[in-house]
Amino acid sequence: MGSQGGWGQSKEFLDLVKSIGEARSKAEEDRIISRELDHLKRRLADPDVPRRKMKELLLRLVYAEMLGHDASFGHIHAVKMTHDESLPLKRTGYLAVALFIDERHDLVILVVNTIQKDLRSDNYLVVCAALTAASRLIGEEAIPAVLPQVVDLLAHPKEAVRKKAVMALHRFYQRSPSSVSHLVSNFRKRLCDNDPGVMGATLCPLYDLILEDPNAYKDLVVSFVNILKQVAERRLPTSYDYHQMPAPFIQIKLLKILAVLGSGDKSASGHMYTVLGDIFRKGDTASNIGNAILYECICCVSCIFPNSKMLDAAAETTSKFLKSDSHNLKYMGIDALGRLIKINPDIAEQHQLAVIDCLEDPDDTLKRKTFELLYKMTKSTNVEVIVDRMIEYMISITDHHYKAEIASRCVELAEQFAPSNQWFIQTMNKVFEHAGDLVNIRVAHNLMRLIAEGFGEEDEGADSQLRSSAVNSYLRILGEPKLPSSFLQIICWVLGEYGTADGKHPASYIIGKLCDVAEAHPTDDTVRGYAVSAILKIFAFEIAVGRKSDMLPEFQSLVDELSSSHSTDLQQRAYEVQALLGLDKQAVESVMPIDASCEDIEVDKNLTFLNSYVQQALENGATPYIPESERSGVVSVGNYRAQDQHETSAHALRFEAYELPKPSLPTATSQSSVSLPTTDLVPVPEPSHYREDHHQARSQQSGNAVSGEFGAKLRLDGVQKKWGRESYASSSTPSSSTSSQQAANGGSNSDGGGLVTSQARESSYGSKSQQQGTEVSAEKQRLAASLFGSSAAKPNRKGHAGRKAAKESSSTEKVTPQPAKEQVTPAAPPPDLLDLGEEPVSSSAPSADPFSQLDGLLGPASASPALSGTSAPSASNTPDLMSIFSDDVQTGATSASTEPAQKGATAKKGHSLQDALQKDATARQVGVTPTGNNPNLFKDLLG
Repeated sequence: MGSQGGWGQSKEFLDLVKSIGEARSKAEEDRIISRELDHLKRRLADPDVPRRKMKELLLRLVYAEMLGHDASFGHIHAVKMTHDESLPLKRTGYLAVALFIDERHDLVILVVNTIQKDLRSDNYLVVCAALTAASRLIGEEAIPAVLPQVVDLLAHPKEAVRKKAVMALHRFYQRSPSSVSHLVSNFRKRLCDNDPGVMGATLCPLYDLILEDPNAYKDLVVSFVNILKQVAERRLPTSYDYHQMPAPFIQIKLLKILAVLGSGDKSASGHMYTVLGDIFRKGDTASNIGNAILYECICCVSCIFPNSKMLDAAAETTSKFLKSDSHNLKYMGIDALGRLIKINPDIAEQHQLAVIDCLEDPDDTLKRKTFELLYKMTKSTNVEVIVDRMIEYMISITDHHYKAEIASRCVELAEQFAPSNQWFIQTMNKVFEHAGDLVNIRVAHNLMRLIAEGFGEEDEGADSQLRSSAVNSYLRILGEPKLPSSFLQIICWVLGEYGTADGKHPASYIIGKLCDVAEAHPTDDTVRGYAVSAILKIFAFEIAVGRKSDMLPEFQSLVDELSSSHSTDLQQRAYEVQALLGLDKQAVESVMPIDASCEDIEVDKNLTFLNSYVQQALENGATPYIPESERSGVVSVGNYRAQDQHETSAHALRFEAYELPKPSLPTATSQSSVSLPTTDLVPVPEPSHYREDHHQARSQQSGNAVSGEFGAKLRLDGVQKKWGRESYASSSTPSSSTSSQQAANGGSNSDGGGLVTSQARESSYGSKSQQQGTEVSAEKQRLAASLFGSSAAKPNRKGHAGRKAAKESSSTEKVTPQPAKEQVTPAAPPPDLLDLGEEPVSSSAPSADPFSQLDGLLGPASASPALSGTSAPSASNTPDLMSIFSDDVQTGATSASTEPAQKGATAKKGHSLQDALQKDATARQVGVTPTGNNPNLFKDLLG
């Protein structure tokens, strides 16, 4: 190995490691790594690099990456090496990939397939390498891809594979608990594994699960206790010993689990006392791992249900820690003592001297831990000593973060256990004087609140004495230089509230002190604002008690300066002082009441003081206020669109209108354009049930303006219905088409009025379905199709009959322009059964006016010859024409027996224009002269 170097590596690699270790500076190390990376780039670009050499190059890349340099150009080579069939190369590739990338890297997707294949390998070492890489690289999105294979590996014959499978599942649970929540029972099963390594690995995921829900695992307390007992009795193989301690890490994990399960549970804790006592008796304090087990036992005893024998054993072990010369063991003893005094505070009294020794120890970490213990031990009898020591330590340290923490603890202890008012004020002064602005501003507010409210007792004399002592101490402190800003704010507030309350200090003296504070801090607007407000309070108090107070020259100059200040806050305060000096006693008492800082401010949330104003406005005709909760119909268009998009994304029924397609054939457009004007001349009564639908359609059209304004209604115009009454465009059967043409009075072309009325009928149906407010399920769709599928002819006749009455309604101008815009054109128009070979009508508009043609053919002079000289139906045939409409009034489905008769009638009519005009004339005569067959006709025509 002399020429090859140690561990099977080349001499180049060993020289690289040696040169990096001998580098004298970081800059020299960076130069060495930069040269190495340039060399590796050239070598990796060579396609003929041997596989064994590639392994070494990857290890050199790992070395460079671990030193903080970018080796991303070699990541793809590590991914390629994971595909190698050689076990050493594959394991090296997995190692490099796990160190180079994480689960969020783009190259992970190239590794997932390799991991899936290797998890099915017959070589358990390959499976172990794949499981190790899966724990590192598989993210939340890729967990389902490998989860079934990992679960199957829990039953692998090799214990190493089972252990790594448990570790992989634990990692998956940490990344995505929901994806592994159904596999929690597998951890319970692996707890009974024959191999101690698999059992020990199972303790880690079980500990996390127990922390989430301890009650779900109370039944495992006995099992955990038995396992701990067997481990403590050295029943495991000696290969699990560490420094002659049997499986210490398994013991520590079991003690942590038992501490959680036994918290507040007397029954569960009763199973633990015996094994804990055995561990205390057999504990070895000669090694660090033995002390670690004993410390974990103390933590467990402090968490479970208390037991006197266990507490005595824990206190004895804690005493050994505190008496040790090792700082680490003393630290453990202080921490253990802090846990035990929560259960029995008397335990600390036995170790007073040891605690004091730790407090004076030069080790700063041990000293801080001791102060935490003192903070927990503080009572009303020892608060003065502990707080004084904490303030001394606070003055001596320079760590601003810990200094602020000590100051907050001093304030908290002083507020809770202060023996006297004077001591409390002096302690607060020391804290603010030495901690400076590191003290949280809330502490300053709490101090001002405590001085204002007192100590909550009924004795006003004690509160007055507290405030008087605070004023005296603050007047003395004002002479010291460099006071913190927060402390100066407290001083100014206290002097303004209570400076002249006891009468010991004249107002001019305190005003002069406050002016000095304002002048000494020209850049601190907050302090100057507090000083001016304090002077304002003093003047208000003097005016209220009837004493005359003259404005000092220094204060006058201060007010003049602040009146022209750039700070609007200071300007306002200065003007308020000037305005207050001009008020009388009664006004001052109303504006600035004495000692009103503690009064509660009542806020009228209902604004009842505006009731009279509101009532007067309502009497004058104002609109009443509508609460927001009652404004359900008023929503914005943006909300409607967002809600509509949300419903569409939820795979629900889609009711929004699509963009209407253009007609596929020009003949349909020409037919509708030609026949549209003819509907204006033929007023035909509409059936009763259609009249209701048509009325709802008109109301729907008129309501569209409101719904469009507020966005509260669904717009169903132009949507083809899949159930309900079929429209003209949706009917394609010969019988329905024949019926439609017969209802059109023999016209050979499709009438556009039918499209209009069918569109109105669809709108009315959409309005009805919208009023129901419920979505129609698939079963209801099938039921509706089965119920209405055989009555396709009836809606078509209704549509064409309603077409003739379209102009009779009051909203005739709304019917004509809609068919061209909102008509839903089918893929293929229905066949024209009356087309007997005649040339199709041109799509262009007719040159002659159809109205003038009708007037010429059916005028007063030519109407009777036309009727008598042709094969027009006689008077006896008129009821047959009305029978068409009388059948429409019925709500039942059209019987199949009427269809052949209609077909026969259609065959007799022919397709000439003269026959169609004669039919129109007959219909007009029927509409004008009501008959007994249709008694409601006259009523319908007159509305």
